[in-house]
Amino acid sequence: AGLAVSVLAIGAAQAADFADLDTDADGSVSLDEAVSQMPDLTEDAFLSADANEDGALSPDEFASMKN
Repeated sequence: AGLAVSVLAIGAAQAADFADLDTDADGSVSLDEAVSQMPDLTEDAFLSADANEDGALSPDEFASMKN
């Protein structure tokens, strides 16, 4: 299941641009912001990318979803 989640997250991340997801322009992307543009993104995939566990993705954390 983990691999399927990762593949899904990667596909979703490749289709989205960080700036487009950061709708409140605070420099990070919340789970709600991410899911609004990437509806297939799971909370588990989001949390896996959230390396510092602050509940939001930085540009680097978001980019890690694409790698």
